[in-house]
Amino acid sequence: MRPFSLFAVSVAAGATTAAAAALEVDLPISAKSDEVDSGFTAVVYDSTHPLLVGNDGGASTGGFRTFDLNSETNLTETSHETPGRTKLVTTVYDIGGKDLIITIAQPDSYFRLYDSSTAEQVGEPLAHTLGDWSALCAWKSQTSGEQYLYLFGKSQAVQFLMRALNRSYELVEIQTFDTVVEAEDCAVSLSAQSVYFTTKGKSTVYVFPATESTTAPEISVLGDTDDDVTGLTAYLGTSYDYLLVAQDDVVAVYNTSFTLLGSVTVTGNEGIELKGLSVYQAPTAKYPVGALAYAIDSDSGKAFAISSLESVFNDLGLDLNTVYDPRKKSLNISTLIRSDCNFNGFSQKSNGTRCASSCSCFAGFTGTLCEAFTCRNNCSAHGKCVGANVCACDEGWGGLYCAFKVVEPAIETEAYGGDGDDPAIWISPGNVSESRIITTTKSEDGSGLGVFDLSGNMLQVMYAGEPDNVDVIYGFQAGNRTIDLAYAACRTDNTLCLFEIASNGTLQNIAGGSQPTKDDYKVYGSCVYRSQKTGKQYLFVNAKTAEYLQYQLSWADGALQTSFVRNFTGGSGGQVEGCVADEPNGWVFISEEPHALWRYGAEPDDESTSGFLIDEVGSGKMYADNEGVTLVEGPTADQGFIIVSQQGVSAYNVYRRAAPHEYVETFTIHENNAKGIDAVTNTDGLAAVGASLGSRFPNGLVVVHDDANQLPEGGTSGKASFKLVDLKDVLGDALMADVDLNWNPRAS
Repeated sequence: MRPFSLFAVSVAAGATTAAAAALEVDLPISAKSDEVDSGFTAVVYDSTHPLLVGNDGGASTGGFRTFDLNSETNLTETSHETPGRTKLVTTVYDIGGKDLIITIAQPDSYFRLYDSSTAEQVGEPLAHTLGDWSALCAWKSQTSGEQYLYLFGKSQAVQFLMRALNRSYELVEIQTFDTVVEAEDCAVSLSAQSVYFTTKGKSTVYVFPATESTTAPEISVLGDTDDDVTGLTAYLGTSYDYLLVAQDDVVAVYNTSFTLLGSVTVTGNEGIELKGLSVYQAPTAKYPVGALAYAIDSDSGKAFAISSLESVFNDLGLDLNTVYDPRKKSLNISTLIRSDCNFNGFSQKSNGTRCASSCSCFAGFTGTLCEAFTCRNNCSAHGKCVGANVCACDEGWGGLYCAFKVVEPAIETEAYGGDGDDPAIWISPGNVSESRIITTTKSEDGSGLGVFDLSGNMLQVMYAGEPDNVDVIYGFQAGNRTIDLAYAACRTDNTLCLFEIASNGTLQNIAGGSQPTKDDYKVYGSCVYRSQKTGKQYLFVNAKTAEYLQYQLSWADGALQTSFVRNFTGGSGGQVEGCVADEPNGWVFISEEPHALWRYGAEPDDESTSGFLIDEVGSGKMYADNEGVTLVEGPTADQGFIIVSQQGVSAYNVYRRAAPHEYVETFTIHENNAKGIDAVTNTDGLAAVGASLGSRFPNGLVVVHDDANQLPEGGTSGKASFKLVDLKDVLGDALMADVDLNWNPRAS
């Protein structure tokens, strides 16, 4: 990965004056789709059948949909392809004589190509690119005619070359470079020869030059909008381009120097937020000067929609370019990708000269003439390099360049609910074989807690208001009773939700089971801690802003009571979620999604202005997003392990419990074909115990959330499941010596 460079760019001198005089007009919704899990759009230029293309982020419906751009008030769906939950779509033109729709599915991280006229898949999936990707845009060089893609993810971007090859297609990685922030949307200006991108929850627009080079581009700040940016696209003019920047229901129009030229407010629904903008510039039967397409999230749900560009350009006095054709090529093109560099790099020799070539090789190619291929990290010594950054992994290894140990799930829970997240493991005091798994469903569909036995059978569903994480409190003193509790942060009403766990492991309501947080606080993740100094029980809850609240839990007047004891900012201030306490050591481990794993003191009077950094994204071992985190107890406070899920690469890191928390290994969970259980992808939460749980799991248990519950007969279920893995399969014989198989959570 190449270094990132960021420098500030001054905004054009007239920007402030222009902004003050900029016009504001209304932009009605012309047509809208039925409800769909939308977020990103593209368009297909076709004089007869112009199309809007939109992603589908649904579990069972995931992929993309196409709609007739000329539909009346309700967008007519023309195709629906389901390769799996998908965030991103784009289109490219005249590649090997075809116009193509391009997607990358989250469950398997493969690019797929589809013929834009038929929506049929073209060839096999391409370029396995593990990661949690968030933006995708296409750029065709006007000087060479070559087609490139920019794929953005967690503080990085990958530039690909797309080309036809022997009646098929290939995606070749040019380079990967740092972007510091995670891009949420991107756009390309041909006139400015620039790529623009934005990040979630910020008003900044970034820019870098679109170049045919293996050198990392210099990224700069183009400017800041009035509000947080939610979407971005470019309108390509005859001599200069416009940037269309969405901020909820407002679309501001800028020139490429970031001078504000005017804005429009999309009308027709309440509570509108626009995302994934794209522009169809050519005239159609319904839109003589073109249309703006977008994903819309409003009070009536998520969908795709279209608005006419006529009022935007007429009322704001902008220059139209309705003759734009994405297939049109420059008359004088000269490619830098030639035979003298084996078509595997950019040639620095001018066409027609006799000078020796100087080759700048694409990622994964090496040699003076880019004649050989190589693989990152030499396939981690667990595989063979068979292509440019393509590894054939040894048995038992997989993931990024064969760096991840492969394990298989032993059991899968019954599928239930829409969007699962975090599990907990309750150890039965009478018979460990009767222990239970408690899971969360944070979507409206099935909202609440599920209870399963160790065979994965569902025993109970307890309604709760969209709980995110769940943890078990053992041996809590409720008056003259000693009970176990399940605790979760409930997002529906931003409360702390508690339930009593009965002797058979099922849940029941308890007096005081809903406790408030502070005003204007939106709960997210949570965990529990009992002080071995004082015996007091505490609840942690966090918000996406990284603010942690800590409450003491007590019993008074026949009900649960909470009292606030402290707050602090976890990590570096990035979005947090998972946390777990180490009670013997008095610590709480915090997972900061885009950045790192941290350790803080868990006592209310512990210093919390800064934490201990255990590992961070970019270290070569940790990958974003960090999600769930769990603790496996050892025979002593210095033994045991921390496990954290890494959603973007569908893997899990293991660290030593003892400071300084040395990295141990990374594992990933593949399919168990013998039992018909699918692989695990994009995990949120997880839980693990080292205690023996009887004959099914005599060596401890790991339970993980699975985002895409793929069915044996094909397709993906709309219901979530959790996978159960033998802890010994994860750690192996040698490391199991540091696990307490006799751990009793009620003994302390």
